[in-house]
Amino acid sequence: MTDRYHHGDLPNALRRAATEVILEKGVGGFSLREVARRAGVSHNAPAHHFGDTTGLLTSLAIEAFEHLAENTRGAIEGIDDPEMRLVALGQAYVRTGATYPAHCEIMFRDDLIDEDDPALQRVGLDAYTVLVDAVAYLADTDELDIDVDEASRLCWSAMQGLLVLHPSMTRLDHLAGREPVGRDHLVTRFTETIIAGLRR
Repeated sequence: MTDRYHHGDLPNALRRAATEVILEKGVGGFSLREVARRAGVSHNAPAHHFGDTTGLLTSLAIEAFEHLAENTRGAIEGIDDPEMRLVALGQAYVRTGATYPAHCEIMFRDDLIDEDDPALQRVGLDAYTVLVDAVAYLADTDELDIDVDEASRLCWSAMQGLLVLHPSMTRLDHLAGREPVGRDHLVTRFTETIIAGLRR
């Protein structure tokens, strides 16, 4: 058994080991036994703390939404311009997903996590509210007659799509002999396009 965690910090050690397994083997190769092996604990330890695979992955999804809410909220703090606020939020969303790819892979997988978990619902709503509030601020500032929730889902879809598809976009740019376009620049352009549409 290896000393990979401080006493009392085993759940975090297991979550870290879980991200390693997902990154290396994908969710198809995920197992509690492999997580335990990497964390250097008995094979019963993950089940003791999380119950089963769904419990551990749900815990990882909760952590993902906590990162997302913290990073997006921090990114827009002090920004008064509504358009720049949405750009900063979108960039923080994509960067968070790129920084935590294993978390990103499972946080919206209802076949892998327990969507009825109260903690997951709470942190998921908290992260989504950051976006809704930013869109509502744009609507109020510009006096736009829009469905704020619908517009929020449009922004969310664009940023999640960019996060998932950016590697493919980069490959297409290389195949076409073009200089690949960075994520932050695409976030800015996508946000500007969406806002221009909302303002019309």
